[in-house]
Amino acid sequence: MKFFVDTADVDAIRELNDLGMVDGVTTNPSLILKSGRDIIEVTKEICGIVSGPVSAEVVALTADEMIAEGRKLAEIAPNIAVKVPLTWDGLKTCKVLSGEGHMVNVTLCFSANQALLAAKAGATFISPFIGRLDDINLDGLDLIADIRTIYDNYGFETQILAASIRTANHVTQCALIGADVMTAPPSVIKALAGHVLTDKGLDQFMKDWAKTGQKIL
Repeated sequence: MKFFVDTADVDAIRELNDLGMVDGVTTNPSLILKSGRDIIEVTKEICGIVSGPVSAEVVALTADEMIAEGRKLAEIAPNIAVKVPLTWDGLKTCKVLSGEGHMVNVTLCFSANQALLAAKAGATFISPFIGRLDDINLDGLDLIADIRTIYDNYGFETQILAASIRTANHVTQCALIGADVMTAPPSVIKALAGHVLTDKGLDQFMKDWAKTGQKIL
């Protein structure tokens, strides 16, 4: 499973990229706001750090405006994936931009039917939001499984990009189900390394080592 990092924080992206933990980046208007930087400027810098897809989101609501914005964003770098919402206008935009050879990430997916439409429109990525479904007492992981089954049934090449990842368990289950990609904040990716028994074992090793009175360096 590929790891995308969901942030516009270039320092965090660079740190994870140096460790080989980043296959791509996803951004959205909220993350751009948090970064406090110009969207074109920060997106261009991110594209220079990572070689994989960098999702940059349109903010228009009509197809004609989305297409124009998407073309503008795609000019930033060859690894831009234009991010569009899963609306009828977003699907129209996806069809046009994908037809022009641009990567398109269709976001805010909350049903298998929406994912089916996105695949038929030529989406490179479909982004189902796990955490937001969990928030309304639905199992977001069930959606990932449903999309996986449908895409496999018909040979769709659209990649499932599991989004709104909030826990380490989300990552594990998405990998078991067969999501192609997961995107998560840096804090969640780093949390994957944590385990209470690892901490407990290391603490015991260090105590025993101190008792030996030895040094390696």
